[in-house]
Amino acid sequence: MSSLGANVSRAALCCLVVGAVAMVGAGAARAQSTSDPAAANPAMSLILDTALAYFSEREPDQLGGHDPNHTGFTLQQLEMHLEAAVDPFFTAQANIVFSQFGVEVEEAYATTTALPGRLQLRVGQFLTRFGRMNPTHPHARAFVDQAIAPGKLFGSEGSRGLGTEVSWLLPLPWFVEAVASVTDARGECCARSFLGSEDVPIRGLEDFLYTVALKQSVDASAATTVMFGGSGQFGPNGTGNGNRSAIVGADLYLRVRPPDSPNRRAFSLALEGFGRARQVPGASLRDHGFVAQSVVTFSPRWDLGLRWECMSGVKDDPADPEWVENRRRGTVAATYYPSHFSRVRLQLESDLDENKPRPGYAGMLATEFLIGAHGAHSF
Repeated sequence: MSSLGANVSRAALCCLVVGAVAMVGAGAARAQSTSDPAAANPAMSLILDTALAYFSEREPDQLGGHDPNHTGFTLQQLEMHLEAAVDPFFTAQANIVFSQFGVEVEEAYATTTALPGRLQLRVGQFLTRFGRMNPTHPHARAFVDQAIAPGKLFGSEGSRGLGTEVSWLLPLPWFVEAVASVTDARGECCARSFLGSEDVPIRGLEDFLYTVALKQSVDASAATTVMFGGSGQFGPNGTGNGNRSAIVGADLYLRVRPPDSPNRRAFSLALEGFGRARQVPGASLRDHGFVAQSVVTFSPRWDLGLRWECMSGVKDDPADPEWVENRRRGTVAATYYPSHFSRVRLQLESDLDENKPRPGYAGMLATEFLIGAHGAHSF
C-alpha cells in the first residue's frame, strides 16, 4: 500500500507541475498577444460577388477582369481580406482573390505608421493611386462592371504592380496629399499601355513605371465635400526600343449628405477624364476617355446610380487594331442593401460601340455577401 501511495503521490505531483507549466505558458501567450501586435490574429473577411447577366451580343466586349462577360451566371470573385498591425511601425494588409479558375494576389503590402514629416511609405503589391476609380476594389464600386477607359488604358485588373509608394500630407489648411510610386511596368492585366505582356529585362531606372498624383479635399459646408486631383503615369512601352507611354488624368468628386437627414439621404457626382500618348514606330498615338457617374441615396437601404462613359479609338493601334472609332456606354443601377453585409444590384446598360455594326444591350443582377471584419473604404 505504501508503494501504491507513493506512486499516486508522484502522479499527482506530475499533474500539478504540468498544470502549472500550462498556466504559465498560457499567461505568457496572453501577455505576448497584448504587447506584441504581430502575435495577434489579423482582422479577416470574405466577400462573395456573383452575377446573373444577359447580353444581346454573343461575345460582349467587357474589359474588366471581374466583369460578367457572357449570358448566364458568373462568380465575379471571392475576396479574402486580411489586415493587422505588424508592430508600432508598420501595418500590413492583403487581398487574395479566388475565382473558378485560380487564385491571385490582388494586393499585399505594408504601410508605415511612424515616419516623421507627414510622410508615409507603402511597400509590396498594390493598386496605384491614379485618380479615383483605379484604387477601388470591384466590391466597392457603384456598378457591376469596370468602366471602359480604365480597362483599355490600364488593363483588366487596373493599374497595379510590385513596388513602393511614398505620400506626403502637406501642411496646409485644407487636405492636400502628394503621392508618388515606382512599380513594375509589366503585366497585360495591370500595365497595358506600357510593357504589358512583353518580358523585357530591367536595365535602368527608365524601365520602371512612375505614377504621381495630387489629391485635395475641401469641406464646402457641413453637408458638402469636394475632392479633386490630378494624376500622371509614365513609363516604357513594348513597341520598340526607347518608346514611351504617358497617361494623364483629372478627377472631381462632389458629395452632399445633410447631417440631419432622417433617412441618410445623399447625392454624389464623380467625374474623371483620361488622356494617353504613346510612341510607336514612326508615329505617336493619342486617345482619350471620360467617365461621369452619379449615385443618389434615398435611404440606408436604397440607392440609384447613373453612369455615362466614352473612350476614343485610334488607327494603327498595335494594342487594339480594331478599336478605331468612339465607344460610348450608358448605365443605370438600382441597389438594395438588406443590411451592411449584403447587397442586391440590378443594372441595365446600352453599349454604343461605333466599331460594331449595331449597339449592344445588357442586364445584370448581382449579389454581394460579406462575413468577418473589413476596414472602411475611402469615399
